[in-house]
Amino acid sequence: MTLRFEHETLGQRVRFASGSAREAVAAEVELLGATRAMVIASRSETGQAERITAGLPVALVHDDVVMHVPVPVAERARAAAAEHDVDLLISVGGGSTTGLAKAVALTTGLPIVAVPTTYAGSEATNVWGLTEGAKKTTGVDARVLPRAIVYDASLMLTLPVGLSVASGLNALAHCVDSMWAPRTDPIDAALAGEGIRTLAAGLPRVVDDPSGLEGREEALYGAYLAAVAFASAGSGLHHKICHVLGGRYDLPHAPTHAVVLPHVLALNAPAAPEADERIARAFGTETGLEGLEALRARLDAPRALRDLGFEEDQIPDAVEAILPSVPESNPARVTPESLERLLRGAWEGADPR
Repeated sequence: MTLRFEHETLGQRVRFASGSAREAVAAEVELLGATRAMVIASRSETGQAERITAGLPVALVHDDVVMHVPVPVAERARAAAAEHDVDLLISVGGGSTTGLAKAVALTTGLPIVAVPTTYAGSEATNVWGLTEGAKKTTGVDARVLPRAIVYDASLMLTLPVGLSVASGLNALAHCVDSMWAPRTDPIDAALAGEGIRTLAAGLPRVVDDPSGLEGREEALYGAYLAAVAFASAGSGLHHKICHVLGGRYDLPHAPTHAVVLPHVLALNAPAAPEADERIARAFGTETGLEGLEALRARLDAPRALRDLGFEEDQIPDAVEAILPSVPESNPARVTPESLERLLRGAWEGADPR
């Protein structure tokens, strides 16, 4: 077989070392020559953020962080950055925090140093997202790609097991979607396969020993691989569905991904046997869905959208909202009927097999 593809590798520096966040962030501030940093962290993480940035030239700490980055929240952060004449954004937190930093960078061009505290993966992508009313809009822009990432697995030790599982499965969804997303290529598939293998090894260790560092490191490394693959491959069907569900019905981001993923895999795998074989090989199982469901059972993962606040009578509206964004390259044909079956199964928490 002759290989033909185009692959773009995004340029950013990654510092990965447990217990080193403070030193690593300081090194990045020095490299960038920043003198007035804006630290973005949710109210629950401002203490940790202040410890990480202690002694640095911080102009302000901004804690107005909201899930799915509503436009008014982004505008307030942009105004704060302008008022304090900042020259660097330091985000300390999960996907919502990183997303808010990206919203500021999108209109200002300010560089970001991202310090993740979940396995969201947004820090390794050039994808931004904003929610206005009930609609979440996403886009791609080089300005929002963090200049550097500081990965410190010790920051994950306080992340509750339930949130760790949901966040880790969100990362795994990046891997699965990268197998058949619109711009996928063999490099993305290789990264995604290794991401699945590493997450499948690390997440059970996090559940068994939440205070242990090795499982957290494995999961964090897997989440990074997943995000790099996703940044190149683009959004597949799974993410198109979850963006609508999150933005339109204000569902929690990571648990929604954890619930929807097996249903998308069940739909697409029969139409994409090579991708399914890669996923299965990464899990060490006969099929990808078998491996995913075994892992979800092992982790006691979220199972039903109705448990997350999604109502049964919202399914027809969701189908109508999702259909226009279904990628043409999706391996399985998506019809209103098949999409309704998928969402109903996810709402009920039905076995996708």
